Amino acid sequence: MIKNILFDLDNTLFDFYNSEKKALTKTLISFGITPGEKMLLRYSEINLAYWKLLEQGKLTRDQVKVGRYRQLFEEYNIEKSPEQVTKFYENALSSEADLMEGAYELLEYLYGKYRLYVVSNGTFVCQQGRMGKAGITNFFEDYFISQQIGCEKPQKEFFDYCFGKIPHFKHSETIIVGDSFSADIIGGINAGIKTVWFNPCGEKAPSAPDYEIHALSELITLLERM
Repeated sequence: MIKNILFDLDNTLFDFYNSEKKALTKTLISFGITPGEKMLLRYSEINLAYWKLLEQGKLTRDQVKVGRYRQLFEEYNIEKSPEQVTKFYENALSSEADLMEGAYELLEYLYGKYRLYVVSNGTFVCQQGRMGKAGITNFFEDYFISQQIGCEKPQKEFFDYCFGKIPHFKHSETIIVGDSFSADIIGGINAGIKTVWFNPCGEKAPSAPDYEIHALSELITLLERM
């Protein structure tokens, strides 16, 4: 019987791409840069690649946050400070709290029936601010942000830390729900818990997760079968 549900945030509960686009547009305009759709898409590609390198332990968090802008500005011949832009962007992103379709309703339904936890590789200030603005903080027993823990998903050390903070924790009673196969699903497999891959776009899995859903509402039916 499942008692603990670990939720990823970005592109699982939060519509990160929409929030990212709005925060990035606001940031670039404030620095005198008018971003087109092509530039916004390119930033998203660079950002995703940098976070993958963080997951693999090839970059530090600070290298990710500044490096993505340094690369973007080099490609577009923009002479702005990546460090200053990074600081502004984090403040802008912390106020963007667009939820995925059905996310609030799902948490509302699960609250009190299961113990809910956040597991995120995001920046602590941003994630804390966004959860508060979206009104979902109180649904969770606790939230575990890699920046505070000192290691990232999918590292086993990240999950070991989380498990140590969950009262009466048992692997057999715990699942992780997330969109990132490399961070959430591989991390969950390595940590010895059941995995639920949230895959709304129908991407092909590199290997088989325990379960796969294409809409958050499907989690309710899945939990009833487990």
